[in-house]
Amino acid sequence: MALAHEVMENYGRLKLYIDGEFVESETSQYIKAFNPAKDEVIAEVPNTLPEEVDKAVEAAYEAYLKWRETPIPTRVQYLFRIKEVLERHKEEIARIIVQNHGKTLDEARGEMRRAIENVETAIGVAYLLEKGEYLENIAKGIDEYLVREPLGVAAIISPFNFPVMVPFWFIPYALAVGDTVVVKPSEITPVPFHWVIKLLHEEAKLPPGLINVVYGLGNVGESLISHKKVFGVAFVGSTPVARAIYKRVGELGKKAILQAGAKNFAVVMPDANMDRTIPNLISSFFGNTGQRCLANSVLVPVGEAYDKVVPKFREMASQLRLGYGLDEDVDMGPMATRKGLERVLKYIDIGLEEGAKLTLDGRGKKPEKYPNGYFIGANVFEEVTLDMTIAREEIFGPVVSVIRAETLDEAIEMINSSQYGNASSLFTSSGAVARKFRREVNVGNLGINVGVAAPMAFFPFGGRKESFFGVVHGQVDSLDFFTDKKIVIERWW
Repeated sequence: MALAHEVMENYGRLKLYIDGEFVESETSQYIKAFNPAKDEVIAEVPNTLPEEVDKAVEAAYEAYLKWRETPIPTRVQYLFRIKEVLERHKEEIARIIVQNHGKTLDEARGEMRRAIENVETAIGVAYLLEKGEYLENIAKGIDEYLVREPLGVAAIISPFNFPVMVPFWFIPYALAVGDTVVVKPSEITPVPFHWVIKLLHEEAKLPPGLINVVYGLGNVGESLISHKKVFGVAFVGSTPVARAIYKRVGELGKKAILQAGAKNFAVVMPDANMDRTIPNLISSFFGNTGQRCLANSVLVPVGEAYDKVVPKFREMASQLRLGYGLDEDVDMGPMATRKGLERVLKYIDIGLEEGAKLTLDGRGKKPEKYPNGYFIGANVFEEVTLDMTIAREEIFGPVVSVIRAETLDEAIEMINSSQYGNASSLFTSSGAVARKFRREVNVGNLGINVGVAAPMAFFPFGGRKESFFGVVHGQVDSLDFFTDKKIVIERWW
């Protein structure tokens, strides 16, 4: 098996990026970032000091005062520069994503495409948003109009599983409308975004202070959230953390977009096209090693669909090839962290203790070339009931719980009983069944014969119940987050 071109082995101590300059942190606490396929340290990440966070926010605020006065055609030209840099280096960045996160190269390429699509969408809608609304003669001699105004500095706290895509759910829209940002990448996978900023610094030549970067643990996030010059927080991560941030943001009277955890169900009807459905399910459940909020986690065959789908699904899952995502012919990479691997193993133990039957056991499976990596194969539980822990809690790994439903109504009831409402998928050949599912299932992202219901950039990223906290969603919806409306009622004597 040939090895693809390798990336750098070590990126050293990452520097903060403040006011257009890379700055060595004065912290004494550094966190190690790993290549999970090899269990090798590839970078050291500073736990940014509060005074350094303050400098980043102040730099962003000073930049905002100038940036908001910059004509929108000029702002958009900088977005074009960002798009050009990302396009030119997308393969390079994708390889670094693989190195630091562990996903396959195709998955990392997909992440880069989605990041770039958000820049394109921000460019496309910026002019339309800025046009506002105008109505003459609301009363005799009086006109009224609406203008959108930028709000200042936004904090973006991004997760480990999509280290480039998620920040770009927000950055281009903030810049388009005249805001500036301070980004805190995950301390687990900081290297890809560090590299993006390096490339933008060298090639896009953005005005200083538009994008600032700090690193670290939860204390850094708290410093950002509580800073008086940060008007709002965009966060993607677990439900407990999102709930805590939502409470804190509410106390401070700030805005928030908080995408949280998930427990997604895939329902298969007996009339589904199994030849197409099963490969789609495999990608949905095991893509990104199950570490994405849109991954399906519970497989619900309805009636006789059980015998049609489950044996073939289990067989195909058993054939997934584990390995380093930069190697050829790899279907699934490692977990992103050793802690994540341990969490998945713990849930498998819980499933067995609660009486579920592990019909495909991925424990102990490792590629020979990478014996130290955080690998685990696909796992399939059958004879699962809805009250079991593995059917209710987010595992965030390659573990599938199979629950048989006798009717579509029963399957819908299962989905709606979950505390989460991020996504769900239905596989069927019936338009009437699909329509019923669409109308009755209470989730924000719905797939019909689509296993990963990932919205394009020009649609909002949905999420309901414990999967989302806030008023507006990410991607194009964040335009409303980054602006406020001013209403002018005008009369001239």
